[in-house]
Amino acid sequence: MSACLPARANVQRRNDAKIIAFFIAFLLACCGLEATAAGPGNAPELMGVCATCHGDFGQGGARGEYPRLAGQSEKYIAKQLQSFRARKRINIPMFPYTEERELSDEDIGIIAGYLASIRLPTALPVFKGHEDALTRLQMMEKVMIVPRAEGDIENGGKIYQEACASCHNKNGRGRGAYPMLVGQYTNYLQKQVSSYRNGERPHDEEDSRGILGTLQDSDIRDILAYLTSIQPRD
Repeated sequence: MSACLPARANVQRRNDAKIIAFFIAFLLACCGLEATAAGPGNAPELMGVCATCHGDFGQGGARGEYPRLAGQSEKYIAKQLQSFRARKRINIPMFPYTEERELSDEDIGIIAGYLASIRLPTALPVFKGHEDALTRLQMMEKVMIVPRAEGDIENGGKIYQEACASCHNKNGRGRGAYPMLVGQYTNYLQKQVSSYRNGERPHDEEDSRGILGTLQDSDIRDILAYLTSIQPRD
């Protein structure tokens, strides 16, 4: 009986070692998962909730009910997410998704960088014949062409270059914290212009309406028409 005790003790020690090794491996695995969750490679997963409204490719809503985010300025996206989270920009549907506990500064940086890196084609895809229906649908969903808006393009271009280009760039693709306007849905832009002019959303720090407060409705219409006319083409 006494001879069995050392053997049992050795078995117990080996079992204890296995248990300890298991927990160490488990902790390392958890750390690895946590690092992955915080890395840029997890951006599509973080975008899962956003995609419900803004599309899998950040293309937004087809009728402009949700804005295009793909290719947008990284600084602008980050700034807007921070404004939603701080309640500086009021948007009820965004509230539950931008709570501090749900959306950290790190996550904001990852999402903004990911969306800014997406390039949506502006030419219809060429099907080779072997694609199934789902693949063709996904290829079409990536195409970003905003329908031409009505208005005086020449007048709109003149006003845009004089009043808007210094911030949004001559080509409408934005710069720094100023958003890209070209390629954005006209209905969405019109809605935001109305929000600025009604004082519901601050356009800049000095004046809630900014330069938009000095323009006529016809000027806004012409600017929007101009923006649809200068969309980049593949």
